[in-house]
Amino acid sequence: MSVQICTGLLIFALTDPNNTDSMSRNYADQFSSMYTAKRFFSARLWILLAGLLLSTGTLADPETAGKPLRIAYVDFPPITYQKADGSPAGTFIEITRKVAVEAGYQPQFLYLPISRVYLYLRNGQIDVWPGSTNVPVLNGEVLETWVSPLATQLSAWYLEGTGPLLHFDQLQGKTVITIAGYTYGGLLYWLEDEASIDVTEAPNYRAALEMLKLGRGHYLLGHRDPVLDTLSMPEDAKIRESEIRLRNLAWLFSLANPRAAILREEFDDAYIRLAEKG
Repeated sequence: MSVQICTGLLIFALTDPNNTDSMSRNYADQFSSMYTAKRFFSARLWILLAGLLLSTGTLADPETAGKPLRIAYVDFPPITYQKADGSPAGTFIEITRKVAVEAGYQPQFLYLPISRVYLYLRNGQIDVWPGSTNVPVLNGEVLETWVSPLATQLSAWYLEGTGPLLHFDQLQGKTVITIAGYTYGGLLYWLEDEASIDVTEAPNYRAALEMLKLGRGHYLLGHRDPVLDTLSMPEDAKIRESEIRLRNLAWLFSLANPRAAILREEFDDAYIRLAEKG
């Protein structure tokens, strides 16, 4: 599993699509400062995360803890996903469950497509979503926690024989496959505004990878964790990766809930308490 741990601050490596120098072959310039910070904190943060995932004795019983908290999650394995029996699972689900109980709430998980998550956050049908920070369609609709327990790598995927994506100008005249509902931190809007770039949509990662292998697109935009979780067929071995940007994961609270600011503070505090105990 390629989950990467953040420092609790927003270390989101932004990439300017119009800057053709922002994506070098080894990405050293783009990510050097981020990697330096990550190396400094990584040992301590792995210990803290392990404590969160393994500790059970200090938490209240999830069945009796506090008020119910409506938590949406999406198909983003192995970070968040629904098991065959319909129950929620994944690294971020387990962290969310423990933090919610520590904060005094009983988590109630609701499995939704990403577009429905955005809608329910806007109208208040859910209280919180453990997901990506800096989602343009949620500007003014949510409060993000200050802590960021995980991060995920956004990459461009392509077939062996196609050149690696070194800068966004290479996408001119190409077809880019995207996953339905995702804006990739606003990158989708830039792609759609470029007349010479054809954007096509897949309903999920398996379908997107099949489209790529069938030649229905030159590049697939996808986050590393769910792509690697989906790569299981022998012919998937010919698929290659170019890194684009690192995206932080946090808890996003609906501003339709008048207690959003309180909930955010309680989650931040609960996460820090659990990390210190770990």
